[in-house]
Amino acid sequence: MNVYTTDKIRNVVLLGHGGCGKTSLAEAMAYLAGITSRMGKVSDGNTISDFDKEEQKRQISISTTMIPMEWEGCKINVLDTPGFFDFTGEVEEAMSVADAAIIVISGKAGIEVGTEKAWDLCEKYNIPRMIYVADMDIDDVSYREVVQALVEKYGKKIAPFNLPIRENEKFVGYVNVIQEKGFRWENKDAIETEVPEYSKENLSLYRDTLMEAVAETSEEFMDRYFGGDTFSEAEIRAALRSNVCDGTIVPVEMGSNILCQGVYTLMDDIVKYMPSPENRKMAGINMNTNEIFEANFDFSKPKTAFVFKTMIDPFIGKYSFIKVRSGVIKADDTLYDSNKDMELKIGKLYILQGNKPSEISELHAGDLGALQKCEAATGDTLSTKATPVQYAKMDISVPYTSMRYHPQNKADIDKIAQSLAKIAAEDPTIKVVNDAENRQSLIYGMGDLHLEVIASKLLNEYKVGVDLTKPKVAFRETIRKNSDVEYKYKKQTGGHGQYGHVKMKFEPSGNVTTPYVFDQVVVGGAVPKNFFPAVEKGIAESVTRGPLAAYPVVGVKATLYDGSYHPVDSSEMAFKVAAAQAFKKGFMEAGPVLLEPIANLKVTVPDSYTGDVMGDLNKRRGRVLGMNPVNGGKTQVEADVPMMELYGYCTQLRSMTGGSGVFEYEFARYEQAPSDIQEKEVAARAEKVAANNIED
Repeated sequence: MNVYTTDKIRNVVLLGHGGCGKTSLAEAMAYLAGITSRMGKVSDGNTISDFDKEEQKRQISISTTMIPMEWEGCKINVLDTPGFFDFTGEVEEAMSVADAAIIVISGKAGIEVGTEKAWDLCEKYNIPRMIYVADMDIDDVSYREVVQALVEKYGKKIAPFNLPIRENEKFVGYVNVIQEKGFRWENKDAIETEVPEYSKENLSLYRDTLMEAVAETSEEFMDRYFGGDTFSEAEIRAALRSNVCDGTIVPVEMGSNILCQGVYTLMDDIVKYMPSPENRKMAGINMNTNEIFEANFDFSKPKTAFVFKTMIDPFIGKYSFIKVRSGVIKADDTLYDSNKDMELKIGKLYILQGNKPSEISELHAGDLGALQKCEAATGDTLSTKATPVQYAKMDISVPYTSMRYHPQNKADIDKIAQSLAKIAAEDPTIKVVNDAENRQSLIYGMGDLHLEVIASKLLNEYKVGVDLTKPKVAFRETIRKNSDVEYKYKKQTGGHGQYGHVKMKFEPSGNVTTPYVFDQVVVGGAVPKNFFPAVEKGIAESVTRGPLAAYPVVGVKATLYDGSYHPVDSSEMAFKVAAAQAFKKGFMEAGPVLLEPIANLKVTVPDSYTGDVMGDLNKRRGRVLGMNPVNGGKTQVEADVPMMELYGYCTQLRSMTGGSGVFEYEFARYEQAPSDIQEKEVAARAEKVAANNIED
């Protein structure tokens, strides 16, 4: 592929609901651009984008794929993203480097939750967008209805650039609104034809919308518009490019991905109307001077690049995807990673079309490429040692859905850890946590499907099997009453015996953030001072696994007030054992209770779902603390909910809200568990203790 300068580059991300046709659109674009000689199909598992075995098996996109293609003297870097919400991290990576978006809508399904989320993302990242309505070859698809729904939702900025022509229930051509001409497809070519009568009313309507937008670009145009003057095609296109780039107009186009119709026009319009990186602002921090470094995709400034994605393929190796943010990066350059404080010899430069790498000599500011076997991680900044620059990290969603994993083969523990580290390096929305306190290993992801895919990847790509189960809840044990106990540990053996005698009081300390408080008020040397540390050690070891259900103990005050000793047989070990036994006895006599972790949960949903969400939270023993209105007709419900009730919440919330609800939570505090839950938990733990299997 040729080297392209900044003004000839278009970085375009494909967004939309799962199954709306993004991958098949990317395939049609690649076919027209001459990358493939025949179009692949998602159902056949032979598309450029979905090269991963998991994607082919499930027939969905799981990761973002880059497909650079040459078109009309420009380079279009197409980023095909997943539509399923479990893989939102991949979408966020692509958004961090995209300069424009195409929101794909299935004409059959219309506006879906994924469409709205795509629009919200474009608003968040402030990037211009076009809407492409797919599936126009299906007879009962109404383009007019989709446009109408878009106008109702997003207002006057929606501007259709073309209309479909149908004959004998077949999609045969389109009307160009700017040119006011009809075109019919014959083989690959579009031949000019008459505008059908049934299209003229809509053409007039859509044309007026466009002309109003053109008129608003300058006072001169406004005067001409009100004076009844007409604009030339060149004037219209120049004005529309300005409008599209600043987001005041969102063009709507349509076509059929399977028949590869309408895609040619779309690609032309990407080049004509979508911005190149040179018009975008981009700033980092110069680490030497602590001043702002205005990169702005200027090829004449020092070299900088941002690592936005990592791909680790067992067959083709590791690739770090970069966007050049200033300067020109060439093969064999030495770059400096400010995050790791190390210099990297980058060797060869690549562009990847799907998973097919090809070498390229240089990448100009604004272009996307890849480095092989680079030590930089996703989110790192590459620059020069002379001008070290640091860019802000990407805004990546936090994973809240967790599962516990068990190796199917104990010998694979290390291999599983290494494999998970590689998967997590590729996907920043995966978090692996070793919860030593509860003796469990957890994987956090964006949803159940995400975790299922991770387990499947481990098995198929890394050849290690794991079982996913429900995580253990981190209960705590404490006491509500006071107790006064004594314990005498006496053991006679052949030589020296063992003797330790303690009298202790136990009471709530009032602080459940610390396990225990130890105090001694021994008088008259009943227990010598040198045995006090041993008594405390006995308590310290006991609180790690409480007597009630073997959970950690919190909030207990232990006071040693009396006892006795033997001048020969007493030892530190004897007093430690006596204290531990006294603790067990005293704890169980002081009204022991289980404490459960409570999370502060925030759920953001469209207003129409607040009732359902609150009803569901009540079933989960949640206490609603408040409701706050959020932009875009949404409400944020805040509630305190027991952690054990949040298992499976992601799936339930999506099912309740059609996928539009999102949530986040953080640990708040511990509260006493209801008696029925305590009884059930104590009984379950007793069974496991009896089976000598408390770790599970």
